[in-house]
Amino acid sequence: MPSTNQDFALYCCELLQSAGPCVAKRMFGGWGISTGGLTIALMIDLGQGELLWLKADEDTRAVFEQAGGQRFTYDRKGVPQSMGYYTVPDAAMESPAEMARWAHLALDAALKAAKSKAPRAKSASKNVAKPSTKAAAKAGVKQLAKATTKATQQASAQTAAKPRFGAQRSFKP
Repeated sequence: MPSTNQDFALYCCELLQSAGPCVAKRMFGGWGISTGGLTIALMIDLGQGELLWLKADEDTRAVFEQAGGQRFTYDRKGVPQSMGYYTVPDAAMESPAEMARWAHLALDAALKAAKSKAPRAKSASKNVAKPSTKAAAKAGVKQLAKATTKATQQASAQTAAKPRFGAQRSFKP
């Protein structure tokens, strides 16, 4: 069932405020809650009513499970699919102070996920194209020769257009 309860989404943002200023946006028939551009929670009705699902990772999953958290699981074409989000204890849903621990676990998981997805810098040797065949090497040499010839012609044209030192003045007796 799609979640349309904006009031509950805003309440969840208030609960999660210890992780930073939160924003709730419509997402996947529910709401995504993020802070600093990182999604830390989902608010979706999977048939059990609207629930808050906090982001977890392999390091925090056990903490959520030991507290009785349910894993975010849905059916896709009859096959159960799950995501790394868990419910929190009822007490945490009643107070921002009780939610603080859970909010920070979710934020840590989101930060780790963002760090692992960040593009890695390539070394200079990986940026150099390496031809795999003689034909590719010849094609590369031809392209380089054309580019060099064109650059040389452009430089010659610019030099010819500029007056030389002696030609800059006109002498009149």
